[in-house]
Amino acid sequence: MASSSPSSSSAVKRLSNLSNHLCPTNSNPLVKVSAQVSQALSTGLPVVALESTIISHGMPYPQNLETAKEVEAIVRDNGAVPATIAILDGVPCIGLNLEQLERLARMGKSAQKTARRDIAYVVATKRNGATTVSATMFFAAMVGIPLFVTGGIGGVHRHGEHTMDISSDLTELGRTPVAVVSAGVKSILDIPRTLEYLETQGVCVAAYKTNEFPAFFTETSGCKVPCRLDSPEECARLIDANRKLNLGNGVLIAVPIAKEYSASGSLIESAIQQALTEAREKNITGNAETPFLLARVNEITGGASLASNIALVKNNAAIGAKISVALAQLLK
Repeated sequence: MASSSPSSSSAVKRLSNLSNHLCPTNSNPLVKVSAQVSQALSTGLPVVALESTIISHGMPYPQNLETAKEVEAIVRDNGAVPATIAILDGVPCIGLNLEQLERLARMGKSAQKTARRDIAYVVATKRNGATTVSATMFFAAMVGIPLFVTGGIGGVHRHGEHTMDISSDLTELGRTPVAVVSAGVKSILDIPRTLEYLETQGVCVAAYKTNEFPAFFTETSGCKVPCRLDSPEECARLIDANRKLNLGNGVLIAVPIAKEYSASGSLIESAIQQALTEAREKNITGNAETPFLLARVNEITGGASLASNIALVKNNAAIGAKISVALAQLLK
């Protein structure tokens, strides 16, 4: 690695050149990039994108605010700059300050859950939007952030072969060159069909220090993965290869929940089945289904699933930040 610091313009070029889908930071007048994130991108520092739906829809206030602050602190402690993404008063914001985080946390579910399809409407009507995986990936790619950390991605819903309820997270991974670090797919979903769909989309799915795809609340799902990665450096090399090949799609790095926080598989599955039945009885569908199912599973398990959810998000943040640091070193 060269001893002299590269110029700001070359740093921007390196970080934003993940593929021809990515643009230089702050190039879109509709988007506001925080000073800290903008400076980090322009000087080649590692940046980790974070979603905001987990803040607004994932847990109540003030637990959501404390979790958001703790996750950002973990990213910083591991050498990267956090960039929580949300739409506030119609302005997509890349990197939130404490006041904005608290505002979003207090809004809760009154903030619109915003996937890619909703972005233009939320911006045009000057609404407040909490970004899902697909929307967060879109904005991360727009400003040149190569890596995004979340809890778990969406996927093919159970009975999706009849309902065609498939999360836009999967198609986003197929067309947006951002690496996503998650604890796999939310276990309320159909994991085998989700993995089949990701294969169809050409998405490289790798597991961290395991040969089996994790199931969000539990370490294992019974599904094998095509790729195993055992260090942040290996993850960074995979992301870098995906960039240099200009494949144009994302990479999913699945990190199993820590053993001490892993919930009983039979307990979780029983709670999921009960929640699914209730959702069908109440005709809860579309983007309202996942928040409902997660909340009900948490209630049925006496709060065990939410504790596991928070633990896995923090673990993902630490590992994702380390991967981001290793990637920044490669790009230099």
